[in-house]
Amino acid sequence: MLNFLDLYESYAIEVYRFALWLAGDYSDAEDITSETFIRAWVHNSPIRTETLKAYLFAITRNIYLQQHRKKKRQVILNDVYPDPAPGPDKVVESQLELQRVRGILQSLQEIDRSAFVLRVQHELPYAEIARILGISLSATKVKVHRVRKKLFLTRDDKEVD
Repeated sequence: MLNFLDLYESYAIEVYRFALWLAGDYSDAEDITSETFIRAWVHNSPIRTETLKAYLFAITRNIYLQQHRKKKRQVILNDVYPDPAPGPDKVVESQLELQRVRGILQSLQEIDRSAFVLRVQHELPYAEIARILGISLSATKVKVHRVRKKLFLTRDDKEVD
């Protein structure tokens, strides 16, 4: 009775060479050879070839053909549709910009900050903001304008550095 080690030592080199000729790649040939011996050892039905060597070659060829069919179905994808999510550099840049804006807003008087946030973040009309803050419509517009100007001026100063 032939044990697995004897089977492997007797036929591994020849199976590997055959797999290498089929696949044309060393690592693929190694994988095919390993899979051949696993299938041969686990297989319980009677062998349909005249020799054990021919049986192993038949398994090797079948494994190669299976892998070849799988590879034919695989397609190399081009970056035609790149990931729309921003990259890590853009995320960090956005976070730094957000911190900068928060810092500027926190340095403002509360009424100026409130007018700006109600207009920009909550998109309230100037008249509604004026009623909420208890100031005139023109004062509301001036406060929002000044905050915007301060944010843009500070950003432009950073870009110059």
